[in-house]
Amino acid sequence: MEKPYNPADDGAEMSFDGRMSYGDYLHLDQILDAQHPISDAHDEMLFIIQHQTSELWMRLAIKEVVAARDALATGRPRHAFKMLARVARIFEQLNNAWDVLRTMTPSEYTTFRETLGQSSGFQSYQYRLIEFAVGNRNAAMIKPHEHRADIADILRHELTQPSLYDTAIQVLHKAGHTVPDKVLNRNFSLQYQPNETVRAAWTTVYQNPEENWELYELAEKLVDFEDYFRRWRFNHVTTVERIIGFKRGTGGTSGTSYLRRMLDVEIFPELWHLRTDL
Repeated sequence: MEKPYNPADDGAEMSFDGRMSYGDYLHLDQILDAQHPISDAHDEMLFIIQHQTSELWMRLAIKEVVAARDALATGRPRHAFKMLARVARIFEQLNNAWDVLRTMTPSEYTTFRETLGQSSGFQSYQYRLIEFAVGNRNAAMIKPHEHRADIADILRHELTQPSLYDTAIQVLHKAGHTVPDKVLNRNFSLQYQPNETVRAAWTTVYQNPEENWELYELAEKLVDFEDYFRRWRFNHVTTVERIIGFKRGTGGTSGTSYLRRMLDVEIFPELWHLRTDL
């Protein structure tokens, strides 16, 4: 009879008394003890894990977006490209997660929906921070976080910084393309407004990619990200509609009507509209 395979024979570590193990490094005890369903419904665990894992991916997305913005601001575009590519893939991962949640039917969701109280994904401060960081800014969206001064302060501070798109436009200007002073020196706490001169500058980049390759690549990395971000929003709408129909959201929003309005938001408007000019 053949002897059972023993990984120790190949040098695998098998004893971790007083040494760091996989579970220790990842703090798995804390992570796996963070799911506390309130009801007895079978599908509540799915709902909790879906949202907890999404928040973990968003935490990484925030780190990468902020690092990409810093890299652009300090003249390291190639570093930023790698980070932005990763953010796009993070949102691809977030998109795939909707497929798992959509296995839950309306009947199954209603068995525990009442236990959610007023909690809602609308209140995700990390999602809001991503929006603020990339350029979709609305100070009114800080209100749901006022009960947590530390979180509200993080969001307010972000509104004092140039967004990822503001930084990209500054890079465009430094490369010799015309950008109006009112765009370069705008109030960063306000929503960015599309500008025809900025659109013309980005159009020039696309008309002459070989001469503007880094800007061309930067623009496409931004579009890649927004493409996946839009898909995430769309999947959010269709998943909610599939599970709750047109009911109001648990957080008081109009549900799918609110989410559909978000589909019209453009983060990098000139990069989309210039395609009509080419």
